[in-house]
Amino acid sequence: MTPTRTPLALALFSLVTVAHATDDAASQPQQARTLPSVDVHATTASGYRAADSQLDTFGSFGSAPLHDTPAAITVITRAQIDDRQPRSLSELVRGDAAINDNYAPAGYYQDVSIRGFPLDLATGFRFNGMIMSAEQLLALEGKDRVEVLKGLGGLEAGVVEPGGLVNYVSKRPADVHTVTVGTDSHGSNYEALDLGAWFSPSFGVRVNAANEKTHSYIEHADGRRSFVSIAADWKITDKATVLLDTDYQTSGQRSASGYQLLGGTVIPAHPSRTELLGYQSWQRPVGIHSSNTTLRFNYRFDENWNAQVSAGHSHTVIDDNVAFAYGCFYAASCASGATPGYFFAPNGDYDVYDYRSPDDTRQNDELRGVLTGTFATGALDHEVNLGASAFRRTVDQRPYVYDYVGTANIDDPVVPAFDPSPNQPGPSARRLTSWQRTLFAIDRVHLNEAWQVLAGARFVRLNERAYDDAGALERTTRMTKTLPQAAVLWQPNAPLTTYISYGEGLSLGREAPYWTSNGGTTLAPLHSRQVEAGVKYAVNDALDLQAAIYRIRQSYQFARPDDTAEGFTFVQQGQEVHTGLELNAAGRITDNLRLTASANIIRARAENTGTPAYEDHQVVNVPRWRTAVYADYSLPFAPGLAVLGGWRYAGTNVAKPDGATRVPAYHVFDAGLRFTTSIRGHATTLRLNVDNVFNHFYWRDTGTSGGDSYLFPGMPRLARLSMTYEL
Repeated sequence: MTPTRTPLALALFSLVTVAHATDDAASQPQQARTLPSVDVHATTASGYRAADSQLDTFGSFGSAPLHDTPAAITVITRAQIDDRQPRSLSELVRGDAAINDNYAPAGYYQDVSIRGFPLDLATGFRFNGMIMSAEQLLALEGKDRVEVLKGLGGLEAGVVEPGGLVNYVSKRPADVHTVTVGTDSHGSNYEALDLGAWFSPSFGVRVNAANEKTHSYIEHADGRRSFVSIAADWKITDKATVLLDTDYQTSGQRSASGYQLLGGTVIPAHPSRTELLGYQSWQRPVGIHSSNTTLRFNYRFDENWNAQVSAGHSHTVIDDNVAFAYGCFYAASCASGATPGYFFAPNGDYDVYDYRSPDDTRQNDELRGVLTGTFATGALDHEVNLGASAFRRTVDQRPYVYDYVGTANIDDPVVPAFDPSPNQPGPSARRLTSWQRTLFAIDRVHLNEAWQVLAGARFVRLNERAYDDAGALERTTRMTKTLPQAAVLWQPNAPLTTYISYGEGLSLGREAPYWTSNGGTTLAPLHSRQVEAGVKYAVNDALDLQAAIYRIRQSYQFARPDDTAEGFTFVQQGQEVHTGLELNAAGRITDNLRLTASANIIRARAENTGTPAYEDHQVVNVPRWRTAVYADYSLPFAPGLAVLGGWRYAGTNVAKPDGATRVPAYHVFDAGLRFTTSIRGHATTLRLNVDNVFNHFYWRDTGTSGGDSYLFPGMPRLARLSMTYEL
């Protein structure tokens, strides 16, 4: 490894060495195996470290705390969210090196990849453990934490991409009364309110609300949003509790188009982070209206058996409007046909399209029941999870307008003005109805104090019907699959857990890009497999270390060059194999120092594709090296004052399937201050964050959407200032 890639890895391994050296050989005994209770007053995260997650309490890992879970799970705690002040999904997850942007434009809903696999916005995100429609902007005001399961989630989620899951967890009722106001270096305005109370020992409510007017760093892309959420907990009896969570957000902001390779091979030499490509004065903001609701009923039969019945509803309506910068089909510089029309021209010309898709409606509904319990068979102790779920997703859309209106150039000081298309979208029609029905069971067997075996499976029945814009049936997909999962855990003492696991998953095939010979065809679902080995070490009650080695295999989906008239056919051929090492640390190092640190080294290759040019190099948008460190140091000589700092690194990133074009590696540094004080007896916290302190230019994303490739610059230097005041 080169020197620029090693500091974090060495630091993490040093922490492991120090922790091992100070560990008492006669460490404290194993904790008693008891089923976790559901306490509506409880909190599961403190500071930068979390002890458990929803993904294990009623999930697929046998009702165990994070330390005993045979999977890599990162928890972004409320303290981290408050200190870093993220406003988008892209900003939220950049503290974990295993997560990368994947088509995440400013002003639009965003996606990420985990371990190199993009998440499916339809199934890869959760709200309190229930599947949500992720085609919405991120709202964090009502969230207590964000949990990321890295790796195969087949048993946890059924049909889902192999990279993992993101779960947003609501704040619970508490005695809290705070108001937050903020601004940034561009003059944005931000206000948030957090009010909660227990009206009796058994009933509590929490309300969060926010209003924001964003002055974007991108010209003509100012935005606004309003958010409100309600959480209510009712402890009906000592055994029965009900938890209700609901939120609503409305937002509007012009979406920023990404750059494309010039002539399909060259990275733009002088890109702008602030120019809105294709800007037209008639371009309306993208409006997104979203709501998410979960209702959970927990019943504790006795100290050994729990049951939970959950219902989730997620509804998103997108009014998509953009003067879209795309390709060069109509540019004179591409008239010869030497440049593929789905890239920018070699001289920087690009076409502008009037794209309008109003009332684009996505709805997810899920019902799930889980029974968890413990029992013994002779000398063996068992923890079992048994459950069933039904999930329905619908998509309703209007025939959209997507019309060419003119050609511009990336070096234009002012984008030329073009007339919008006179055409209008058609009437709304059902485009997709998808059902997933599942049964799952898992048994964690305690062989003795040191060894555990975990085995389970999820039976999935998938039924999808897709329609064209006139309502005619285009596709029917029916599939039944059993997805196994198994793990062996060795815990020689309480602080140390080691594991090796195997799992299988199922994900939906992608739709062929329009420019391939089978454009519009949706390929068959894909089967994936993962092997993972990991180590988790609790240095103390405040600091956790994790390491995991993984290997994920899935069929490779790509546009294969051939002799068809289009020149490409979208196929599933060969394997996409991701092999990686993750290192993570989270918690308190000293009384004054807290941090999260993460490193990910990944080899992501296509194999046996029949196209040699696409093999023996990293796949697109998966940097081989990534690191991230965020630290919080309380100054001992200045009570209440803390210095915050961060460092992010990503290696070179492939931008074409043949690996011939790559964007450079980058380092980005962040800084900040936090000051806690009291004003007239009211606790007050001031926070200042400066992202990208040195204003470094970098390409943060070379991801794809609909088969087309885009390049998105990273955010320039941005300062945010906020004050939180306890009422």
